Amino acid sequence: MSEDSFTYLVTAVTRNLQKKDTHMRDSIAVEERLSVTLRYLATGCSLRSLHFEYLIGRRTLSTIVEETCNAIWCALKDEFIKEPNEEEWIAISEKFSSKANFPQCLGAIDGKHVRIVKPAFSGSNFFNYKKYFSIVLMAIADADYCFTYVDVGAYGKDNDSNVLKNTNIGKQIYSGNLKVPEAKPLSHSLIDQPVPYVFVADEAFALSKNVMRPFPSKGQTTERRIFNYRLTRARRFVECAFGIMSNKWRILHRPLDVKIELASAVVKTCCILHNFVRERDGYEFEDTLTCNKQA
Repeated sequence: MSEDSFTYLVTAVTRNLQKKDTHMRDSIAVEERLSVTLRYLATGCSLRSLHFEYLIGRRTLSTIVEETCNAIWCALKDEFIKEPNEEEWIAISEKFSSKANFPQCLGAIDGKHVRIVKPAFSGSNFFNYKKYFSIVLMAIADADYCFTYVDVGAYGKDNDSNVLKNTNIGKQIYSGNLKVPEAKPLSHSLIDQPVPYVFVADEAFALSKNVMRPFPSKGQTTERRIFNYRLTRARRFVECAFGIMSNKWRILHRPLDVKIELASAVVKTCCILHNFVRERDGYEFEDTLTCNKQA
């Protein structure tokens, strides 16, 4: 994160994080609160380690991290994770068409299990099929590896299809109420038949008018293999987005040993900071590779 982006972030969260000084002690500055939280998210260190580095009590640190995460989400969500309008949906689909050779794609859907320490009295609700405890991050990514929608906090035991159906955007997608561009014929196609815009997903998700999944592996023809290959090229963007985010915000590399509410806030904050950093400080890897080849 650049210095300009940090300053922008400080300005955005000051209203919700600024505390008043008292006769007993001075308040912790917004810059220090934000610095502590970003270090916690970026390094994956424990609150105990931050206690020795910043000489702040562990309970105070826990409160600071939770308040700062909520402040970052509230300040940035309307700008960096918002539902696209029709023009933005079309722009996203054009990028998928050029980068993945999959036309009329609005985004790639997938779920990520975020490892947590088993909450007390939770039974097996958070125990997933991978044999560890987790909460589910359900996300939709565009062709720039940025998230256009995230939902965090579902039980780890739930499968991806049910998690998506219980989210706000999932209900709109499967009911046909999501405002997406009207169906139109594919470009360069000999068949003049309208084809709807779709989201691409893997076999775990239910097929619908606006959700496309690959053909089953049994009895595939050459055409179906080609289709599955093209769909996989488009779907990889959300998996790559998860990987980029996890390597940038390394708190996601270890089990979150905090309460569920704070764990959900941490994951949502990582998602929105991922978009924030990529849009303000990121660069196009494809453009860099092209420039290096030309040089």
